[in-house]
Amino acid sequence: MNKFFLILTAGAALAAAETWNGTVVDVMCKGRDLASHTRDCAVRCAKGGYGLVLPDGKFVKFDEMGNAKTLAALKASTKEKDLKAKVTGTLNGELVKVEAIELQ
Repeated sequence: MNKFFLILTAGAALAAAETWNGTVVDVMCKGRDLASHTRDCAVRCAKGGYGLVLPDGKFVKFDEMGNAKTLAALKASTKEKDLKAKVTGTLNGELVKVEAIELQ
């Protein structure tokens, strides 16, 4: 029983949520000028999904739930450009399982 508990505890620790700050962008526009990328463009390109460009330039893609949360946040936002965000979730390879997204 103790070994089982330790395995579960270790597994939970490995899957602990992380927080990243970066720029939200739709997958189709990830290589473009992020500072001038508009919210309207991101909403129009929602079918391709979203991700976050980190300060070091690395792009991490969101899971399907993250895409839905991002689209809702973009629609609710009044910010037009420079779509900075704080994202909480777990990283699996280069795919983020998004728990929360907050546009800044």
